[in-house]
Amino acid sequence: METAKKPLIVSVSPHIRDEETTSRIMWSVSASLFPAVVMAAYFFGPPAVFNIALCIISAILSEYVFQKSLKKKITVNDGSAFLTGLLLGMNLPPSVPFYLPIVGSFVAMIITKQLFGGLGYNIFNPALIGRAFLLVSFPRVMTIWNEPVAAFVKMDAVSTATPLGILKGEGTTKLIEIFGDKINLYAQLLVGYRAGSIGETSVIALLAGAAFLFYRGCISWHIPVSFLGTAALIAWVFGAKGALFAGDPLLHLMSGGMVLGAFFMATDYVTCPTVKKGQIIFGAGCGFLTMLIRLKGGYPEGVMFAILIMNCFAPLIDRGFKTKVFGTKRKS
Repeated sequence: METAKKPLIVSVSPHIRDEETTSRIMWSVSASLFPAVVMAAYFFGPPAVFNIALCIISAILSEYVFQKSLKKKITVNDGSAFLTGLLLGMNLPPSVPFYLPIVGSFVAMIITKQLFGGLGYNIFNPALIGRAFLLVSFPRVMTIWNEPVAAFVKMDAVSTATPLGILKGEGTTKLIEIFGDKINLYAQLLVGYRAGSIGETSVIALLAGAAFLFYRGCISWHIPVSFLGTAALIAWVFGAKGALFAGDPLLHLMSGGMVLGAFFMATDYVTCPTVKKGQIIFGAGCGFLTMLIRLKGGYPEGVMFAILIMNCFAPLIDRGFKTKVFGTKRKS
């Protein structure tokens, strides 16, 4: 009796593949943000959890309905829509009206991602475009920040300014006065007891998530280190009014969306360079633009704009630092 012959399978290179998949990376990044979500729930209460959940649900539904209506392959299981919704929610103030997460998710998923061809073809980070659209369209409600733990202590949330807003408007002396002293200021920034976007407040929670991503091999050091290093250097040299080399780099690194942006948004595989040398340039550009906006612009924060601007340059950076093809000769 003859044994059945197995069909010959012909495939293109590469024949050696990494076990890591896009889906696993997306879910790993989402899992790494869990500590920051827990801290956001602790400090800002049910409104923060509700808005994050609404962003996630809206992002998934937007992608599903769009793909279903055009009879495309449904890709909501790959985790990218979930992650986009999660990041958008973490970039919103705690108590925005319910329609903002829905509108922002639609802009992020349909206009920024699907209309460009879906995952892997979008030019800009979808979550940041969603937030930028909301900030331009609804500037008043997008700049109302809640006092931490107000949702647990009082019926109504108390509005207050972010550390960067105080720093921009009244200076370092006033900021230290509000927090008591510089050590307490650093401690509160590290833990997350300050006003800000839902997911950017607790630096220690974000660093725990970043450590998990490094452990899993989902991100490398090139973008975060060059991003934070450049920002710290500029803050130290130019951060103090009227004097050079007297700025406070720690204050800038732990304030606003610096940590969230450097580890979780600037490292987006689709919208950052693929070449390692190019990633260093990309990260340095993000750090430079962030500090340029913070120190010289009219807006106290600059991470979102810096990353979106550098997204434009990612293809050009890749072209400038592209690796040499094996076996080719250098043109004379």
